[in-house]
Amino acid sequence: MSEFFQPNAELIQRRWPAVAERLLSEDPGPLQADLVEGLGSTLSINGIQLTSRHDRTREAQLQAASLPVDSPVLHVYGTGLGDLQLELLQRSGLIRLHVHILSGAVFALVLQLLDQQPWLSDSRVELHYAGDLAEICLPFFALPSELVLADDFNAKIRDRLISETHLTFNNREFDPDNPEIATRLLESVEQIRVDSDAAQLFAAHAGQPMFVIATGPSLEQHFVTLRSIRGQTPRPLFVCVDTAYRPLIESGIKPDVVVTIDQRISQRHLPPEDSANITLVYMPLVAPAVLQAWQGKRYVAYSASPIFRVLRELLPRAGLFAGGSVIHPAVDLAVKMGASQITLFGADFAFPNNKTHAGWNDGDLGPQLGAARHWVLDGHGQRVKTQLNFRSYLCELERYIAANPHVVFYNSSRAGAMIAGTTFHPEFSR
Repeated sequence: MSEFFQPNAELIQRRWPAVAERLLSEDPGPLQADLVEGLGSTLSINGIQLTSRHDRTREAQLQAASLPVDSPVLHVYGTGLGDLQLELLQRSGLIRLHVHILSGAVFALVLQLLDQQPWLSDSRVELHYAGDLAEICLPFFALPSELVLADDFNAKIRDRLISETHLTFNNREFDPDNPEIATRLLESVEQIRVDSDAAQLFAAHAGQPMFVIATGPSLEQHFVTLRSIRGQTPRPLFVCVDTAYRPLIESGIKPDVVVTIDQRISQRHLPPEDSANITLVYMPLVAPAVLQAWQGKRYVAYSASPIFRVLRELLPRAGLFAGGSVIHPAVDLAVKMGASQITLFGADFAFPNNKTHAGWNDGDLGPQLGAARHWVLDGHGQRVKTQLNFRSYLCELERYIAANPHVVFYNSSRAGAMIAGTTFHPEFSR
């Protein structure tokens, strides 16, 4: 082991002393490492092959081909066995290759087992821990094996990498040429003409604190508190997402504003009874029957999605931020209404306490708990189960928060995902 580790470590120490110090503190001991052979061989870590076991060079060539050949700066996430780095360094036009460590323990183990000096010694290489930066860098290639093996410190960047990689796939349901979407939007035209522009709500509550209420399991621990605050004067404005509406009403908590965007929302989620004094803000994918049954004032908004392009030209209305989940336009609405501070309730992006949603049975609003194969770190720094789309929604909310530093964001619970840019509320998150 020392045959490779010492020269590898000395090289890193000379070039990146801070990285070397951290690598020396990494403990690869718990990792299960095995040699896996095929037409060639590779290293398997905890059952995950770092590279192909048949032709590592050809695999690296395929990976490199996905990156623009004329880019002077490239980013590789994950260190692997060095094959992709060596392939990219053959490009004469490459000025800088940033290699971002996704698992410190995995890299420390590789440094013990294999000579990594050929790429580490290249003056064009810069070595970092991925988690030292808050955002991903483009253009990039992320090694699939290390997206699985990423450690806790680098998990936020891993989530952003996966979200970016899946973007085209995730947007497939929102094709403007989809006949079902086209039909629904056509059905919505007359409703849009009748209802008010959400822009009328903007700046209507300038400086007022607001609660944005989602449907994560941690919401249940706040029902009593929210019911008490709802009866106070003055109080924060209550803005909730559509799936949180019924659990709130059943707990005796009437929100001020409900936000809905999804074509799958029905009167089961938004029962219209006793809704006369509640504002509904919607996007036109919502079924007209659901909108028409609502007794309160209705306001319409669009997202920047291409599916609304024709409607935006025909019937201009306000825009709200969309990032895949209804919580994004709900938060954006609160900001545009003038919120000075926003406290998030039920914004868990995870399944704490082995539950998927507050007030709904397992599977009612999507995949069942048993289908959860992924994780995020909660407010205690512990791993908690989640699903991939929740991690993408979390990434987009964190980006939105970072882009709006004039608003103070609080998280009401440590049970769900840690949300970068928020502070745990001193009263609600105890």
